[in-house]
Amino acid sequence: MVNMTALISIAGASGLPLRFRAMLAMAGLAGLAYLLLGPLTTGPAHVVLKGSGVLLLAGSALQLRCAGASWLVLVMLLGAAGDILLAIPGLFLAGAACFALGHATAIAFYLQHRRRPAIGDFIVMAALLAYALAMPPLLTPAGQSFTAMLVYALLLCAMTATLWLSRFPRLAAIGALLFIASDTLLVLRLGGGGLIDPLVDGALVWASYFAGQWLITLGVARGLLAKAQHGG
Repeated sequence: MVNMTALISIAGASGLPLRFRAMLAMAGLAGLAYLLLGPLTTGPAHVVLKGSGVLLLAGSALQLRCAGASWLVLVMLLGAAGDILLAIPGLFLAGAACFALGHATAIAFYLQHRRRPAIGDFIVMAALLAYALAMPPLLTPAGQSFTAMLVYALLLCAMTATLWLSRFPRLAAIGALLFIASDTLLVLRLGGGGLIDPLVDGALVWASYFAGQWLITLGVARGLLAKAQHGG
């Protein structure tokens, strides 16, 4: 049996509010449940299972009771909405739009917590911009809008860049990088490509995406509470 309390402590959540940690653990279990059971479920059960993990992350953010927490709640709610819509046939574009709106919201949020960049940060920013510009021509599936893919890639990488340049713990930025990895593999699969086989690739998409959202929630929460404790 996995000891979620021990895992959360190792991940750096010890010292955070008990309700936050409890819901973070529940979210982790929901994400794991979808990873293991998602391919076996269909219909409403599949939709509910897929949306529950990030929805619980939004619920954990709601327990923070500090300035800025409502932004994190909104970002995760938009992510959960995107998960739900992507799980419903015919609503892929609506789900992608929710994620794009979530990235735009996150950018506005993280810019409120920016720090003075170091030289290495400019290298990271340049790499993210280069990837955002290269991703659409390399990965856009046939029949899909190149412009829409470019806009989404720019929002995704800008979200990651602003989180990297924020005062939030680096843990959160690592989560955003996992988000990029997940979306890259997802788009590759949409174009008929893949890494190993459809089942394993699907598991990798979800695992990297959910781990990314989980780390973003944890890292941002730590940063917000640290700022509140220091009277920021």
